Amino acid sequence: MIWIVLLGLLSGLMIGCIGIGGVILVPALVFLADVPIQISIPAAMMAYIPAGLVGTAIFAHSKSIRWGKAAWLCAGAAPTAFVGAWAVSVVNPRLLEVCLGLLAFISGINSLSARAAKEQPERALSSILLSLIGAVTGFLSSISGTGGPLVLVPILISMKVPVLVAVGLSQVIQLPVAVVATLGNFLYGQLDLGLGGVLALSLTVGSWCGAKLAHVVPRATLRRIVSVVLVAVGIFILGNVIWRLRS
Repeated sequence: MIWIVLLGLLSGLMIGCIGIGGVILVPALVFLADVPIQISIPAAMMAYIPAGLVGTAIFAHSKSIRWGKAAWLCAGAAPTAFVGAWAVSVVNPRLLEVCLGLLAFISGINSLSARAAKEQPERALSSILLSLIGAVTGFLSSISGTGGPLVLVPILISMKVPVLVAVGLSQVIQLPVAVVATLGNFLYGQLDLGLGGVLALSLTVGSWCGAKLAHVVPRATLRRIVSVVLVAVGIFILGNVIWRLRS
């Protein structure tokens, strides 16, 4: 229980600060706490609801959220998140582990390739494009238990969206993804309310601290942190998945 609380705090801190942290939650529950992946994912998705509320509130208070973009992203993410939750209940758990590892690794590579780029003026994105990005984010986040930011942040950064804006939008998209996926997990999956409650509390505290920190760290530094964390986490998870497949 202590390890799960500490894991939730660390994951929440990363989610609030750089938008990437949920990616370590499910693999750590699976590989370190020996919780089955089909139980870990629903519990993690439930925990992202209060964490997303806190992160969104802090970023909104600091005027770091573009609500027009957020609305279209959420509209695309909600229906596909439900489909992803259904897929968790029928897809082989080993395949889910492979997908999670590949998702983290590819996101890390994409973010690292843009690391040296200077922060550009905020780019206008069409409503259709934002909805499509939201749809992809909703499905991949729900089926992998990453909550949204891991998928969304690298995509937005690759499209020259300022890093703080990208992280702010990632806070918002957690909410429809987590709510809809939790509903789907309740109907089709194995939702452990006790585990989800412990993770929710620790994630929320960590997200509050991380969101405050994100507005203190210089943006260039924040961008570098995002890139390095994505690559490191991607390599770690993919290595663990390969090791599990070979054992």
